[in-house]
Amino acid sequence: MKNLLKNNLIKNYMILLVFFSLLEISFRLISGISLNNIALLRIFIGVNFVSILLSFILSWFNKLISKILILVISFAISAYTFFQIGFNNFIGVYASLNTKSQLGAVKDYIIDFFSSFKEIYYLAFIPFIILVLYYIFLDKLTEKKIDKRFPLKTNIVFEPGIRTITSILALAFTGFLYYESLDATFMQNKLQTITNKELFTYPSIPSTTINQFGVLGFGFLDIKSTMVEAPSKTTYTAYENDEKDNSKSDLKREIDDTILDEIIKNETNTTLNNISNYIKNKDITDYNDHTGMFEGKNVIVIMMESTNDMIINKDLYPNFYKLYSEGISFRNNYSPRNSCATGNNEFSGMTGLYTIQNNCTANMYSNNTYFTSIFNIFKNAGYRATSMHDYTEQYYVRNIIHKNLGSEAYYNANDLNITYYNEYKEWASDEDFMNAAMNITLNDTSSDKPFMLWLTTVSAHQPYKVSSVEGDKYLSITEGTNYSMEVRRYMSKLKTFDNSLGILLDRLEEAGKLDDTVIVMYGDHYPYGLKNKDISSVLTYDLDDYEVERVPMVIYNSTIKSEIVEKYSSYINLTPTLANLFNLDYDPRYYMGTDVFSDDYLNIVAFADGSWKNSDVYYNASSGSVKYYSSNEYTTDELIRINNIVTNRMQISESIIRNNYFNYLENKINSYKNANETESEGN
Repeated sequence: MKNLLKNNLIKNYMILLVFFSLLEISFRLISGISLNNIALLRIFIGVNFVSILLSFILSWFNKLISKILILVISFAISAYTFFQIGFNNFIGVYASLNTKSQLGAVKDYIIDFFSSFKEIYYLAFIPFIILVLYYIFLDKLTEKKIDKRFPLKTNIVFEPGIRTITSILALAFTGFLYYESLDATFMQNKLQTITNKELFTYPSIPSTTINQFGVLGFGFLDIKSTMVEAPSKTTYTAYENDEKDNSKSDLKREIDDTILDEIIKNETNTTLNNISNYIKNKDITDYNDHTGMFEGKNVIVIMMESTNDMIINKDLYPNFYKLYSEGISFRNNYSPRNSCATGNNEFSGMTGLYTIQNNCTANMYSNNTYFTSIFNIFKNAGYRATSMHDYTEQYYVRNIIHKNLGSEAYYNANDLNITYYNEYKEWASDEDFMNAAMNITLNDTSSDKPFMLWLTTVSAHQPYKVSSVEGDKYLSITEGTNYSMEVRRYMSKLKTFDNSLGILLDRLEEAGKLDDTVIVMYGDHYPYGLKNKDISSVLTYDLDDYEVERVPMVIYNSTIKSEIVEKYSSYINLTPTLANLFNLDYDPRYYMGTDVFSDDYLNIVAFADGSWKNSDVYYNASSGSVKYYSSNEYTTDELIRINNIVTNRMQISESIIRNNYFNYLENKINSYKNANETESEGN
């Protein structure tokens, strides 16, 4: 004991243990994560392990160097914690080494990034400040007390051996306790569909991992995840609607699984067969009273950059309001943020698949192909499918992504010959964009096919903190309000987008195409360059429980009656819903979203971390907690059933993407068809 104290092994252990414990507690308090959680026991065991390991390593250095190293390590971890809190507030997810490309977004919007930090976030440095104060005022006093109590009279020849044995035994004991905590029933939330052991193997859901392992534990697991391949789940439960009513035989959708059965029978790859079996056993949504209501019409899908419910304003944004009030409006629609929100949420809208939470899926898997995408199912119905965006490929390689998703032609700002700026504070004008898009679309006389056009806008993009052309152009519309300048600039940018909708409506009407064209719009994400308090100055509802991610979705055609959809929805449902509205030939089981008008629709919106909500309940997957909005409470079995559905859909999406499954399936289907045709010709 004397020698262990004299070389600071125990002292450094206690210093590090107190620092890490305070850091984890302050992180949870700042982030609003409950301290009333058994996971804190695991986190405490973990910081014990790290403290023992670091103190053992530091014991081989002299006192001065070990102090310097402790301060450096402590500051770095404090800065990491501070950054994680801010990144989650700004982007909506915790930063991961798997999403390092998103650091470009932070770098480009560095002013907005740091201005979004709340004062309370800086409390993450309190444990480090306490540590510094300890070294300044108390460290020498502690040393004197140790010298007085344990004068160095003993031979220290055996000290390294004692030190090593003691440290190894302590590490083995805490490591054993930590490992046991992964499987301990009392430490596993029964509503959590991904086990702690699975999260330890691969932290697929950062928010849940942080809740269960702490910010320090997540950091280590995140580093580890870059060295291992994400595991593939072996089984999935695909029976999601056991009480389905099949009495309406005239609306029943029949799909021949002969080829799929053959593929499953002859496939030896377990992962691919798991996906195929999941699809085969998934319920087939039937036809409904909305099937085919837009059959044969043109369609323009607009993913609106950073557009939330502020745009629902008859006086300020009359063009959007016209479409919203006269079309089909989805009153409980959300665009859950995830890593690389714009690119990933665009991808999900086009494919009906959830992206992988801890990476920029759209970019990372840009070479994947999907015969199930919105472009391909419309092309199969005789449409010419194109896509456009009024910026470059700086953030997302859309020229590759869209092509592999089936877009026959993709146009960026350069292709459209519209002005844009490389400086991050400036963007192209959506007004210029819409005119250029209509010039190409309406003047194309090479084909008499109906058109399917996807437009991704840009003008409403942050920053809002600094002056910009679009941000200042329409400041007059909010003159005399008490809104912050950031909100006013954002609303000015929305005006540019609303004007572009006016251009779209005018151009379609002039070309005689308005009645024969369906306009679909959804926000890619809320304007996360704004602080919640600024958003709350305009919107009247509470932004907690993911309400901040509420965005409008509209389906408009000039010939239909207005309709309000109260079901909870998101971009994940876009492609299957449109496929039904246009009566396209599609297999609804290929999508993890569902036709919103289907009787089989599960009325919830699922968020990136596996949380979900509807008008009755909000399930927080990170904490495993449930909050009710009504007296209609769910049983534990009902909650677990929905959690399993959400988790299965997200995991099967991940498996589909990682394994380029739809490319595989398309090749297999074509191979079987060709073989059957050859056999028929031979007979």
